[in-house]
Amino acid sequence: MATNTLSYQIPHIIQPIQPTHLRLPSILQRIGDTPLLPLHHLAADLPPAVKVFVKAEWFNPGGSVKDRPALRMIEQAILRGDLRPGMTIIDATSGNTGIGYALVGAALGFPVTLVMPESVSEERKRIARAYGAEVILAPASEGVDGAIRFVHDRVARHPDRYYHPDQYNNPDNWLAHFHSTGPEIWRQTAGRITHFVTAIGTTGTFMGVGRYLKERNPDVQLISVEPVDAANSIEGVKHMATSIVPGIFDPGL
Repeated sequence: MATNTLSYQIPHIIQPIQPTHLRLPSILQRIGDTPLLPLHHLAADLPPAVKVFVKAEWFNPGGSVKDRPALRMIEQAILRGDLRPGMTIIDATSGNTGIGYALVGAALGFPVTLVMPESVSEERKRIARAYGAEVILAPASEGVDGAIRFVHDRVARHPDRYYHPDQYNNPDNWLAHFHSTGPEIWRQTAGRITHFVTAIGTTGTFMGVGRYLKERNPDVQLISVEPVDAANSIEGVKHMATSIVPGIFDPGL
């Protein structure tokens, strides 16, 4: 039987910190432990033996799965001493991780600056601002890659002012899912899960949940979803062949 031992070798400098040592405000304690809901009428020709479930990540206080990595990246940065009082959290986002940053930053007392493509929905911009975040808009034509370049330039010019979680390259992104989302899915399906399907943007959900499930059962099939080409973009989902590939992505998983 597979064990919980992590076979993927994490470089020593980024060994995960566990358990959490921060005393979190109650709103942040609500992140995670979301329901797994059955979809009974997904397709008329679906065999009765095939059961499809959806993880109800909208139950997170920020409204999406991205609350999980936002909390872990900020939490671990504080524990390492990388994020200190007086610093501002800054990152590029297509929306949901930014909302997670804004929520966590507000709860922990850190200002947050988010750089988004101007094409991001007005609702996401308004929610981020409602949590107190500063929102800077990058050209829509450059997508989130343009926002990433903007953040790198800003941080390079003011390194002592900002903490940059760098969600696309931060292992705490996928570790959030390895230590929470993956175990929840395994427990909620009583270990009977056979396939895991998710869209990929930062790839954190895919990598973290996928690695955990493969540790428990190497036969679990992992299916990543992305737009068919760059012209058919979806907010938060990358067409990998034409985008800056996240550093945390392992195509061999």
